[in-house]
Amino acid sequence: MLAQVMEAYELLDDAHVTGKRVAEILHGRGIKDVEVKTIRGDKGSTDFIRIRVPGTAGKTVGGQESQMAGGPRKKGHQGISPAPTLGIIGRLGGIGARPERIGLVSDADGAVAALACALKLADMQKRGDFLKGDVIIATHICPQAPTQPHEPVPFMGSPVDMKVMNEQEVTPEMDAILSIDTTKGNRVINHRGFAISPTVKDGYILRVSEDLLDIMEWSTGDVPKVFPITMQDITPYGNGLFHLNSILQPSTATHAPVVGVAITAVRPVPGCATGASREWDIEEAARFCLEVAKAFGEGKCAFYDPKEYERILSLYGSMEVLKTLGKG
Repeated sequence: MLAQVMEAYELLDDAHVTGKRVAEILHGRGIKDVEVKTIRGDKGSTDFIRIRVPGTAGKTVGGQESQMAGGPRKKGHQGISPAPTLGIIGRLGGIGARPERIGLVSDADGAVAALACALKLADMQKRGDFLKGDVIIATHICPQAPTQPHEPVPFMGSPVDMKVMNEQEVTPEMDAILSIDTTKGNRVINHRGFAISPTVKDGYILRVSEDLLDIMEWSTGDVPKVFPITMQDITPYGNGLFHLNSILQPSTATHAPVVGVAITAVRPVPGCATGASREWDIEEAARFCLEVAKAFGEGKCAFYDPKEYERILSLYGSMEVLKTLGKG
């Protein structure tokens, strides 16, 4: 996927890039379902973009095998559930910190990876390769975002708050979510490449998915990397608690299982640093997400064990209070 990563990087490394421009590129590649919405906040505006790539038996076609791959539509499938939908969210504050910083910032890696997935899926379909389930890709385009203090290094801020981000990027159709985020401003993930989180669902931090570990091993040819998360990390922004970053914020806005895909570094790197993106690392993360999308749509990749989850609920009850701002 390096070609698509390079294309997405060059597209976003532009002081004047807009969501409309990105949508035009995607339309030109054959993706028809692209929504762009400009949201303004106290510190500027950003363009949210949501891309739906239909599968041959996904929700878009009602679960029936479609004619996308050139074959006849199968009939008599009423009552058969559609293939599950994977959400891929490129999570970030902004792709640029202009005029304070010139160029694409480290924080943009999530957006680059997500858009590279969309471009690759479009190219695959042109060549006759179609996934079974739908894939919904969402991110936002903001070349003039603010920065904000954070330890051990500064973060990128955003012109809109986290509640707005979740409203625009998380949809009810997503049956599971991969949240891609630059996660270099810390001292707890000390390797170059990417790492995944344990699965988070409705306030519970569940065991790491064995299926996702398999796909990570196969796609990288290396031992899988898992980054640590805390209870604070899965609570909403705005409660005054420390968060590793925003990678797991989508879990506060959905009942679907969420796994973070963290693009990482050996040493702490500010989210507002320019010249800090490594295309090979982004490519590995994006290619992992694509392989998960293939397997998930075919029912061959589970983010969690439903039976074990039901057992946890029966023993300890709901933990959805962690998806709220708490008692104040």
